Amino acid sequence: MRARKDNPMRIRLSDERKAEIVRKLIDEYARTFDEELSPFRSAQILEFFVRTLGPSVYNQAIQDARAFMSDRLEDLDATFYEAEDQGRTTPSTQS
Repeated sequence: MRARKDNPMRIRLSDERKAEIVRKLIDEYARTFDEELSPFRSAQILEFFVRTLGPSVYNQAIQDARAFMSDRLEDLDATFYEAEDQGRTTPSTQS
């Protein structure tokens, strides 16, 4: 499947979600590297990862959802099949 060039990236983070991730990135950086990361740099790193990793993660999620739904649709008959009573006469066939 090919992406259209005029189609903007569909991955959008709300301002609240961005702020939450930036805070977590700052905390993780301090804990892991024992250094301070500014909110500006943290936001730049987040933007980089959303731009570079986001499309492949998004596409994989779409493929996983498609496979899940396909499996559920294949099981539809087996799960919800209702046996028909072949020996029962209907009003139109009664004499």
